[in-house]
Amino acid sequence: MAHGHKKDDEEKVIFVGDSRVRKGAGFITPPDYTAYPGKSEAFIPNFLLKEWMVGVVVLVGILVLTISEPAPLGYPANPSASVIPMPDWYFLFLYQYLKYPYASGDYVLLGVLGVSGIAFGALLLAPFLDTGKERRFYKRPIASSLMLLSVISVIYLTNVAWTHYEHELEASGQKPEHIQREEEALERREQGLPPVSNAPGQKQEVAIVEKDDPAMETYKKAGCIGCHAADMKGASGPSLRGVGDKHSQEEILTIIKEGYNVMPPQYDNAIAKGVTDEEINHLAEWLAKQKVEQ
Repeated sequence: MAHGHKKDDEEKVIFVGDSRVRKGAGFITPPDYTAYPGKSEAFIPNFLLKEWMVGVVVLVGILVLTISEPAPLGYPANPSASVIPMPDWYFLFLYQYLKYPYASGDYVLLGVLGVSGIAFGALLLAPFLDTGKERRFYKRPIASSLMLLSVISVIYLTNVAWTHYEHELEASGQKPEHIQREEEALERREQGLPPVSNAPGQKQEVAIVEKDDPAMETYKKAGCIGCHAADMKGASGPSLRGVGDKHSQEEILTIIKEGYNVMPPQYDNAIAKGVTDEEINHLAEWLAKQKVEQ
């Protein structure tokens, strides 16, 4: 307020401005969900209870699937088997990445911590670096380009890793165990034989046929026990009990002379140990008799 005085003592009031602000009554409490009827609800217990109920339904569904379709048993472990190690398919790109010179050997720290740290750090900083309001991918060239580059890299490294694995199998003459078992199961089906089960308590113990046959001594003399064990249950090589269900006498003789999969030919080794051709033929005949009792 401004006041002026004249000589005749008349008072004149001049309005200058009003900047008054209503004084607050302390902390202002925001309106709760009751201020928006039909549009909101209490978090506890209404909303949280609904979330829990959905979670319970999903959990029960998973349990039902687990009980109705139990996980299949894997193949018996063979620590002496010759295999090419491979990770699960979703880790193939990392498996291939760690093969490169700049990610292994003298640069293993760079490959494991450096490059991976930069990738994950960039992912964590993405919301802070890309602060634009635009959400359409074609108007975000940098973020979209990095995403496409990452996807293409993962697909490329996965394909290279799998292709290299197939070439290694072909060069070494190996077959993955699951493929071998599928082929054996197909052969048994074609021969009208029952499938072999790996379930506990269901595996049939195959007995040695004509255990006192002279071929048993030939089997030991030829050095077969080194891979197939003295009881013919297998060591570094497969079990020969029931081998007659898979191969005939002629096929077994061919395997001895020419090898099979990763098994090299054994004919020359047997001859060098003093085994005669007649004994080898008799051994093949005896092995062909090793069949599962029907």
